[in-house]
Amino acid sequence: MRDGTKQPKTAPYPAQAPAPIPPFQKGLGFMTTELSSARIASLGWNLLHEDLSLPTAVLYADKLNHNIAWMQQFADHYGAVLAPHGKTTMAPKLFSMQLAAGAWGITLATAPQVAAAYRHGVRRILMANQLVGRQNMATVAALLDDPGFEFFCLVDSAANVEQLGRFFRSCAKKVQVLLEVGMESGRAGVRSAQQVEELLHALSGWREQILLCGVEIYEGVSEDEPAIRGLLHRAREIARDIAGRGLFQRTPFLLSGAGSAWYDLVAEAFSAADLEHPAQIVLRPGCYLTHDAGSYAAAQARILASNSVARQMGSSLRQALQLWAYVQSIPEPERAIVGLGKRDASFDSGLPKPALRLSTSTVQLQDAPTHWKLTRMMDQHAYLQIKAGDKIAVGDMIGFDICHPCLTFDKWRYLPLLDRDYQVIDVIQTLF
Repeated sequence: MRDGTKQPKTAPYPAQAPAPIPPFQKGLGFMTTELSSARIASLGWNLLHEDLSLPTAVLYADKLNHNIAWMQQFADHYGAVLAPHGKTTMAPKLFSMQLAAGAWGITLATAPQVAAAYRHGVRRILMANQLVGRQNMATVAALLDDPGFEFFCLVDSAANVEQLGRFFRSCAKKVQVLLEVGMESGRAGVRSAQQVEELLHALSGWREQILLCGVEIYEGVSEDEPAIRGLLHRAREIARDIAGRGLFQRTPFLLSGAGSAWYDLVAEAFSAADLEHPAQIVLRPGCYLTHDAGSYAAAQARILASNSVARQMGSSLRQALQLWAYVQSIPEPERAIVGLGKRDASFDSGLPKPALRLSTSTVQLQDAPTHWKLTRMMDQHAYLQIKAGDKIAVGDMIGFDICHPCLTFDKWRYLPLLDRDYQVIDVIQTLF
């Protein structure tokens, strides 16, 4: 069902206006005084004209918009709504783009992230995590003073239920929760029918303070498709049972899952479920926004091969995040040193991949040779494997596609937003 897909009305708390960009930021290191982001587009900066200080992480506006529209269309086909995982970018301007395109809400992982998103205008948040600890509960409780704010978190234990119940009773407020279902050797979540019953029993004692609103899973802890399908089946059956017993305190109840690698399976399984009671399917992928050249590229290839909806959409996700750096030394015929390192890019899921090369002497933009490859990264240097005789020079600019956007975004506080001509049209701030 699509009930309640609109964001709650904006509360009397104004969204925070974009703060000025302070000086000496990575990628904008030439700035010696603060600058209003509203002035950015009028300054005429262009990446290819060396108007930015490299290394820099950049975003491409057309590709972001394409990816946002693509995933929204995919969710719409299944009758699902999107709550994109905001921890990927922690960028309020990107949240706004996703919400404006139809997202139901934003998913976050921690209470401080929730507070930051709320302060920048997000009024429906699913915290895909347990809310534990007095100060974290207090942070959320303060936001719940706003009647226009809708918040959900996860529970998977009687102990957490008791803590939430006592705290929210003490401040005379209510908190909405989803029961999290997990898998063996996975992350959080109930594992057995007995644990489900223990959790439901605990919730029954706090129905005034804790409102059970649905069931949630995170399937991305596994790469085993049969195991993921089994988890989805369990979640559906648990939701069906709870709904049949009249224990949900929201109509429609929420049924939520989907990271960025298996969102197709979640959409298929949940949309096909005959749940007999009104349910709202909430998908939570995050990395689709920028995509990548690593694990998510491989996951998307699998989805296009196996999911007819994705295949019939006639396009796919595009890489909207790149890192640009200078060649700063060529000490050996088959090695160049690039001014890019672990402080600039993720390296947990593969090293950045050379995609574009600009000769600053000829100002020609070309695809990087396919044999170029990063073999090692240090704090602020990368080893680029080349071939003797390659046309490469100190001062050349190389654009790298990245693997795993989450751990790249959190290394940057400001990312220039480019149009198709590499002109800077805005700067995207992150709040890590």
